[in-house]
Amino acid sequence: MTRLSVNINKIATLRNARGGNLPDVTKAALDIERFGAEGITVHPRPDERHIRYSDVREIRPLVKTEFNIEGNPIDSFVNLVLEVVPDQVTLVPDAPEALTSNAGWNTVKHRDFLTDICKTFKDKGIRTSIFIDPDPMMAEGAALCGASRVELYTADYAAEYRLDPEIAIVRYLETAKEARSCGLGLNAGHDLSLENLAYFIRTIPWTDEVSIGHALISDALYMGLEKTIQAYLGEIRKK
Repeated sequence: MTRLSVNINKIATLRNARGGNLPDVTKAALDIERFGAEGITVHPRPDERHIRYSDVREIRPLVKTEFNIEGNPIDSFVNLVLEVVPDQVTLVPDAPEALTSNAGWNTVKHRDFLTDICKTFKDKGIRTSIFIDPDPMMAEGAALCGASRVELYTADYAAEYRLDPEIAIVRYLETAKEARSCGLGLNAGHDLSLENLAYFIRTIPWTDEVSIGHALISDALYMGLEKTIQAYLGEIRKK
């Protein structure tokens, strides 16, 4: 069964826009768990424009489901991950000035670096996932780096889905098959929504986890957080 991990960055963005502690990011994380989500994802960036390092330290001991930290493995990020020891770390090659994650790793070009990082986290007992574009070669490369999983960057799938779902999913299915043949677990995330989620899971049913933030939090403005989480879980479980 595919697990739903909710990225709470957008909640932190709203808080930071005004200052203070409204909305309360820690309370939101615990409520999201209580409403049925099976994981919490945070993506702290160096400028702390949404999730702050202090949020990560506060939330970590309280989360009872899977806690996933994603980000670019610069020194400060690596030190934070080793300090709080999440269930999973997702390596994302986003530049400091990037508005949002917009590409996966080239796991061939950066094999030496990623191998060292994966070993560092593996030695601490942390499952490591590498964020990749839908390219079977990148999945194979991630396995050679020592990763346990890959996360497919699904922006292109989401953009192409409305035009032709069958065409939109092709590269993702090929990459997912390669990941499975290499013994890797499979995650997916970026622009997944109530519109396109069920088809993705139905086509690639061995997806271990989806990480969803922007669309889910946006839907919650209209539907409420609890109903929104239940709606996403419903899409995941559609046959």
